[in-house]
Amino acid sequence: MEPEERLLWKVEKKVKKAIFDYELIKDGDRILIGLSGGKDSLALVELLGRRSKVFQPRFSLVVVHVVMSNIPYRSDLEYLKSFADRYDIPFVVHETSFDATTDTRKSPCFLCSWTRRKAMFDIAKQYNCNKIALGHHQDDLLQTLLMNLIHQGAFGTMPPRLQMNKFEMEIIRPLCLVEEKDLIELARCREYRKQIKNCPYESGSSRSEMKKIISLMEEINPQARYSLWGSMTNIQEEYLPGKKK
Repeated sequence: MEPEERLLWKVEKKVKKAIFDYELIKDGDRILIGLSGGKDSLALVELLGRRSKVFQPRFSLVVVHVVMSNIPYRSDLEYLKSFADRYDIPFVVHETSFDATTDTRKSPCFLCSWTRRKAMFDIAKQYNCNKIALGHHQDDLLQTLLMNLIHQGAFGTMPPRLQMNKFEMEIIRPLCLVEEKDLIELARCREYRKQIKNCPYESGSSRSEMKKIISLMEEINPQARYSLWGSMTNIQEEYLPGKKK
């Protein structure tokens, strides 16, 4: 087996495991994929596009690219559409914007993300989708776990599957078991075309610091990421302070 085939097999195996372990996809699902144009969302389109050709479970896909008009982000729409066309997936472009001054309590990154998410909810309903697939990988979930611990004093992260009752929609993260380093290598092997991004708010995120912390933890224990992941389902309440009664 060639190195590229071996890598693709490895990543697809983890996506399959996530789909079945967390019950992300069921027969008859119609799933909207958020395609930003980054390596993670491109990989998500390719992996779910390939998976949709497999007999079980049977599901259909729609791809949406949300353009934030007040962010200097130039996307190659023809390339993104051609990527969806490879797997006969309908491609939708939606333009919107947000005003960072409307809520100074929230970071611009949060407001931008929420505006994109709200647009995807609306488009999902328009195209009769019951689920939205996002390209968050394992590193994203572990970084969020640490951010919540450090900044919020809470033990939680972005779950593989989240029911949004308010919008009657389910968010799924099929790449939740895939390491970012494998997606970086997949993007290189598959020659994903990098989109030009210039976000004035990106430096305000603490994700880069969380990435460094995880790297330091892996220097102490090469299996640290798996210990972190396992800790989310191995909570030993009898050894925790607990709430005051």
